Formats: sequence, C-alpha cells, structure tokens
Amino acid sequence: MRRALILFFLVLAMPLHTAMAAERWEALPPTPDPVPGLQSGHAKLNGIRLYYAEIGQGSPVVVLHGGLANSDYLGNQVLALSRHHRVIVVDSRGHGRSTRNDQPFGYNLMTDDVVALLDRLNIQKADIVGWSDGAIIGLDMAMRHPNRVGRIFAFGANTQTSGLKDGFDRNPVFAAYMARARQEYAHLSSTPDQYDAFQEQVSKMWENQPNWTDAQLRTIRSPVMVVDGDHDEGIKREHTEYIAATIPGARLLILPNVSHFAFLQDPVLFNAALLDFLGDR
Repeated sequence: MRRALILFFLVLAMPLHTAMAAERWEALPPTPDPVPGLQSGHAKLNGIRLYYAEIGQGSPVVVLHGGLANSDYLGNQVLALSRHHRVIVVDSRGHGRSTRNDQPFGYNLMTDDVVALLDRLNIQKADIVGWSDGAIIGLDMAMRHPNRVGRIFAFGANTQTSGLKDGFDRNPVFAAYMARARQEYAHLSSTPDQYDAFQEQVSKMWENQPNWTDAQLRTIRSPVMVVDGDHDEGIKREHTEYIAATIPGARLLILPNVSHFAFLQDPVLFNAALLDFLGDR
C-alpha cells in the first residue's frame, strides 16, 4: 500500500516537473570541441588569413557558421558528414581563427573568400551547409557563382533585413550566445582584445544586408533546402516560408522544438535532415 501511494504521488508530480523543465529551444548547449582528425591551415587571400580545416573523403561539402561564431559550433554536423564527404570547415573573415582587415564586412566579400579558398584547394564545385550568415553566403554563391555550388542546406537564413525579428539580440538564448561568442573570440582570435570593433563590423552588416529581390532569388538553380527551427529567436517564420516559396524548386523544413541553434539543441534530428538532403554521393 505504501509503495502504491509513493507511485501515485510520483505520477502526480510528473506533469509539474515536466512543466518546470526547460524546453530544448530555451537552452544553449555547449559549443562542441574541435573535431578530432581535422587537418587545419590558413590561406592568405583577399587581404586576410582565412582559417580552414578538412576531414573525410568523397564529394566536397563546405560547412559555414553563423555571425560572431566559429567553425567549432557545427562539429556534430562535420562528424556526420565526414563519413561520406570531404568536409571543409571555415572560420569566416574576422571570426574564430581568421583575421580581418579594414574592409567593411559584407556577404559578397565573405562569399568571395570561400570561392577563393575553393580555388586554392582545387575544388571546382561543392555543396554548402550553412547556418545563419553561413546560409546567406551559400545563397549568395548560388546567385553570383552558380557553377561553384551544388546543393545548399540553408539553416536560419534571411534574404532581407526585414526578415529579422526586432530585438532578437535581447532574447535570453541569443544574448547568452553573444556573451559566449565574446569569450570564444578572446580565446581563438589573433586579436583577442578587438572583439568590440569586430562585433561593430558584423552588426553594421546585419543592419544593411542582405536585401535581395525576388528576381535575384529566382536566378538560383542549385537544389536548396530552406530550414529553420520553429522557435527561431531572430528569423520571422513567414520570411523563411517566403524564401522557400521564391527560390525555384526549394524545399522547406521547419524543425520542431528548436531555435536558431537547432544543430546544438537536437543534433540527431538536424543531422538526419541534413544527410537525407545531401545523401552519400
């Protein structure tokens, strides 16, 4: 009888416990450690030293991180992709282990960095896996360098500044991410005391770019998967749907119970969608 009563009260307590627990989209899991086995280097191009690293064999896939971050964030995806692909990770200019110069940040400029790196590595064409700014770079490549891009897995992108939610940087999860980015910059960058200047350059880009027209998006011929989390802190849901509806043949996927950081919050679900789209070619 006593055991039955204990079980009864435990069952009663379960809904309360579940309600008190944070949802996946409310948490910012740790940044993954660097992937073991990555062969890294720096390429001198376009006035900077661009950090990149490689792992795996097969058709090439370039993995591009979001603004203020670094390539470690997508380590779970790199591991999954490296079983069937030659994976190249990049720290965008000024981010992580890459340097920057006085040129104003712009998506065209960062796209040109990736194309120059592909030239350096003798890669004619690559699939792109991009998160946020990395996804925007992938779409920019598809418009301006269509012969260099295969499939594009575009997670958490915006193609117009109006696609961003007001005050997204004050969201608790995104604010925690920005605080972490500052700490990681100090640890990884060759200019650890210049984070404020770096962030200002990125913020100016976010305020003004991108602003592509429908006509520009309709020039994309690469297969595109437009993906986002159903609780994205920064991207309006209707904007994600607009991107998928405007790019010819694009597919739309909204991942459940995750945010702009879905690749950390639910890597199993994220990777399943990613691998299904890219396949094992």
